[in-house]
Amino acid sequence: MSKVLGVKELKMIDELVALYVANQEPLKRVLSSIQGYIDSSKRLNLLIHSVKSRLKDPEHLKDKLIRKGIEAKEKKISFPYTKENFFSQINDLAGYRIIHLHTKQFEEIHAELKRIFSEQQWIIIEGPKAKTWDDESRDYFKHIGVGVAKSPNLYTSVHYIVKPNRSAQITCEIQVRTLMEEVWGEVDHTINYPHKSEVYSIREQIKVLARVTSSCSRLVDSIFSTHDDHSTNKIDNSKAKNASKKIISKGKTSKSSKSTKT
Repeated sequence: MSKVLGVKELKMIDELVALYVANQEPLKRVLSSIQGYIDSSKRLNLLIHSVKSRLKDPEHLKDKLIRKGIEAKEKKISFPYTKENFFSQINDLAGYRIIHLHTKQFEEIHAELKRIFSEQQWIIIEGPKAKTWDDESRDYFKHIGVGVAKSPNLYTSVHYIVKPNRSAQITCEIQVRTLMEEVWGEVDHTINYPHKSEVYSIREQIKVLARVTSSCSRLVDSIFSTHDDHSTNKIDNSKAKNASKKIISKGKTSKSSKSTKT
């Protein structure tokens, strides 16, 4: 693939990768700050199943830059990245992932993330944006006011791009997804990324896995919805029983006081 690019372009890409490798400490501090905010939020600790963080693999970065270079050449435009804009334009050098159990938890997670970033004066550059291929999932996110983007490769996740302050160049990509979506993502990322598998049957099986995990997500959503309804009914029934007991108790007290007077 790199044969399409010239020596000068490939040299620039190598220099950008070297720049990234030499300047990873600020990215690590950004991830550490986000982790600290998550750890200190009692609300998020009740909602989140697990978290992951990572710095982009230099080889994956190089591969991405080569692809972008080829796209630019095909469109007959300039290569979009320079040493000056590199950290502000490549938004996934640092990645933080929040994994939760069922879909409706996202609304509370989003509200708490917004509160944290506002309190810490972080900037949300982009998002939340739900990348999804599933119509029901797309409708859900639209209903709660979240932007959506089509995902033809069957990837599903909600994305944010954030940075520590207005003057910062370094950004971080935050992903929020369900545990079932994480299963598909891990399999696809291991076998099908950064290049698609050459084995047709594997590519087809990964598509099937996307549909299976989507169905599993719906089943988990249904289980939690039923559980919540059952818990609410138990509370309502308990309140009704307590109210009845109080009424009966008051009635007995009233009769008792009358008989005492006679």
